[in-house]
Amino acid sequence: MPKSAQITSNILMVRPANFGFNIQTAENNAFQNSEGSENVNAIREKAIEEFDGMVHILREKGINVLVAEDSETPVKPDAVFPNNWVTFHHNGKVILYPMNAPNRRLERSKDILSQVETHFLKKDLLDLTASEDNEMFLEGTGSMIMDRENRLVYACLSPRTHPKLLQEFCRWAEYEKVEFTAVDQNGQQIYHTNVMMALGEDFVVICMESVTNPEEKNYLKNIFEKTQKKVVEITFDQMNAFAGNMLQVKNSEGESFLVLSEQAYQSLAPSQIESLNALTHLLPVPIYTIEKYGGGSARCMMAEIFLPAK
Repeated sequence: MPKSAQITSNILMVRPANFGFNIQTAENNAFQNSEGSENVNAIREKAIEEFDGMVHILREKGINVLVAEDSETPVKPDAVFPNNWVTFHHNGKVILYPMNAPNRRLERSKDILSQVETHFLKKDLLDLTASEDNEMFLEGTGSMIMDRENRLVYACLSPRTHPKLLQEFCRWAEYEKVEFTAVDQNGQQIYHTNVMMALGEDFVVICMESVTNPEEKNYLKNIFEKTQKKVVEITFDQMNAFAGNMLQVKNSEGESFLVLSEQAYQSLAPSQIESLNALTHLLPVPIYTIEKYGGGSARCMMAEIFLPAK
């Protein structure tokens, strides 16, 4: 099978209508913070302001951002994170994913899919959502970090990443799974792989401290070496500042950018910034409110579109 490009210049983002602290996801997302969450209107307005600012920054660099509007009803506090419910693939396949929180299942939108299909060619739909009835979940590119060039999928198992569904995805996509466990500094399972790891064309940013099994740690290091990825390790503190939640994209000229939050950027050491700057352009965005109450960051806000253009 021919190699796929690792990064794209086409990004879907969903402008939130009712962003806020989601009590249903807080059960296994230790990155969320409820302090001040009663200020519903102020939080919603600030989140929209941050979202619009991020879209502006991306578009200024020549990155194609397709903005879909979240509907007012039903209320979906996490609609700003579309990467968890859908992925768009090079071969025209669109995949819908089973979500852990019932109110996140409401984010799956035919209207948003239709908007994407206005510009891009969808050939097939794979719907994995029936597994919600069996309490089995796989939350898109939150659960899975795809190395598209080497046909690998990295996944740390958690209540939101079920091994059976991971295997099903790999069977369909003809990918090999790289399965491991990762915990935070308190020993709690990390809810999504994409908060402890980000993969670019020729680098990986990863919180190796979170992988406590020595065999799994060596396994990962060997794969990174084999696939020629420069490893930039981050600490627990940096992971908690969302330094693992980055996404490399490119613009219409083919220039690459690593999109990360301002908080994540400020947590990085000069040597880490130097290592990444040698490989790509760092593009920080201020999204403090979305990070605090949503427990997700820049990567979670972007669903990559690899579908063929119409």
